[in-house]
Amino acid sequence: MNERDSEAVASLLRARGYAIVEDEALADVILLNTCSVRDLAEQKAIGKAAHLSKRKRRNPRLLVGILGCMAQNRGADLLDRLPDLDLVVGTQKFHRVPDHLDNLLATIKGEGPRPESILDLDAEAGSQNEIRGHDHTEGAPQISAYISIMQGCNMHCTFCIVPKTRGEERSRPIDDIVREAEDLVAHGTREITLLGQIVTSYGRREFPMVDGKTPFVQLLERLHALPQLHRLRFTSPHPSGFKPDLIAAHRDLSKLGEYAHLPVQSGSDRILRAMNRPYTRDTYLRLIASLRAAQPKLWFSTDIIVGFPGETDEDFAATRDLFREVGFEMAYLFKYSTRTGTPAAELPDQVPTDVAEARHRELMDILEKRSLARHQQMVGTTEEVLAQEPAKRPAGRLMGRTRGYRKVFFDAPDRLLGELVQVRITSATVAALHGEVVTNG
Repeated sequence: MNERDSEAVASLLRARGYAIVEDEALADVILLNTCSVRDLAEQKAIGKAAHLSKRKRRNPRLLVGILGCMAQNRGADLLDRLPDLDLVVGTQKFHRVPDHLDNLLATIKGEGPRPESILDLDAEAGSQNEIRGHDHTEGAPQISAYISIMQGCNMHCTFCIVPKTRGEERSRPIDDIVREAEDLVAHGTREITLLGQIVTSYGRREFPMVDGKTPFVQLLERLHALPQLHRLRFTSPHPSGFKPDLIAAHRDLSKLGEYAHLPVQSGSDRILRAMNRPYTRDTYLRLIASLRAAQPKLWFSTDIIVGFPGETDEDFAATRDLFREVGFEMAYLFKYSTRTGTPAAELPDQVPTDVAEARHRELMDILEKRSLARHQQMVGTTEEVLAQEPAKRPAGRLMGRTRGYRKVFFDAPDRLLGELVQVRITSATVAALHGEVVTNG
C-alpha cells in the first residue's frame, strides 16, 4: 500500500514538473512516506527525519516532509519533535502534496524567512479516488503494477492502528478501476495486484450484489476479462471476506493463479477473541479446506503475531499446530508490537520479549523446512512463469514468478519480459527456484 501511495505521489509530482532524482544528496525536496503498523517503523522514520533536519540546517532551502500513516498518527506532535519539518501530510491528502510543495517553494525563492510548516491531516471525501496515477514515460514497461481499489478499515482488530491512520472503508467505482487497469495493460503491464487494507471488503457498502456475487468478485471478473492481462492478485484480505463466490473465483478465474494469502494471526480461539478477529480456528481450517477443494494446487501464505498480550504456552502451541496442519509455504511472522492508542496496548500480561522471540524463531524454523521441502518437490517439473524483471546479478538472467507466486531465476533475454515462459526447475533453495527456459509459451 505504501509503495503504491509513493508511486502515485511521484506521478503527480512529475506531472507538475518535478523531476525524481536517483541520489538523495541531489534532491531539493525529500518526502518520507511512513508506516505505523509497528513501532520500529515509526522510530526508523523519525531517525531518518532527524538526520535530514541536520542537513536542512546547513541548507535552509531544502524541503523535508513526512507523509502517510505516521503523519496521520502523530500529527502536530511531529512538528514539536522535529521543528525543521516543512510538511506533514496524512493518508487522505497525498494528492495535495504538489500544491503544498508549490506554495512552500514560492516562499523560499530568493533569501527570506523559513516558510511556515504545513500540517494537512483532515479527512477528505473521495480521497480513495485520487490514488490512481502511474508514470509510463520512463524506462521499461511496468510488468507488475498495483492498483489501490479502496482505503480504510472497519475491522478494529485490537492490535492494529490502521483504522486510526487510514479511516473508515471507502471504495472506488468498478469502472474507474477497470479504466486504470486498461491503461496499465496498454502500456505493457501483465500482472495487477489489487490493494486495500481489507481488500475483500471492497464495495460492500457502496455497491449491490449482482447474481449472488459481491462487488469484489464482480471487479475480479471484469479485470480477468482484459485480454492482455496475464495475472491477477490481491492483498490483503480477511478470512471473513472469503464468501462462496470468492472461493469459486479461485476455481473459475485462471488468472488468479494458484496462490492465496489468508492472514490467521493466531491458532488459539482465546487469543483470536482478544484480537477481535471474528472467526475461530475451526472456521479458518474449514475455509482452507474449501479453497483447496476449489483449487487443489493453491499455495498459501499467512500473517501471524506471536507474543500477543496474555498468550500462554498453550495458546502458542495451538498456533504452532495450526501452522503445521495448514502447511503454509510463505508467512509474515511478527512479534507483537505495542501500538499506543490500540486496545491491546492496555491489556495485562504483556509477553516478555525473549519469550516472543523464541516463539518467532520456532515458527521460522518450521516455515523454512516446509518451504524448502515444497521447493525441492518442484525440481524437475516445468512451471509457467511470468518474466517480471532482470535479475540483479548475474547479467542475462531474469526473475519471474510461478502461478503459485514462487520466485524463479532463469537465463533468458530481456525480450521475454512480460511473457509467460515455460521454465524447467533445476534447483531450489528456501527462498527461490532456479531453472531453464523450455519454450516460450
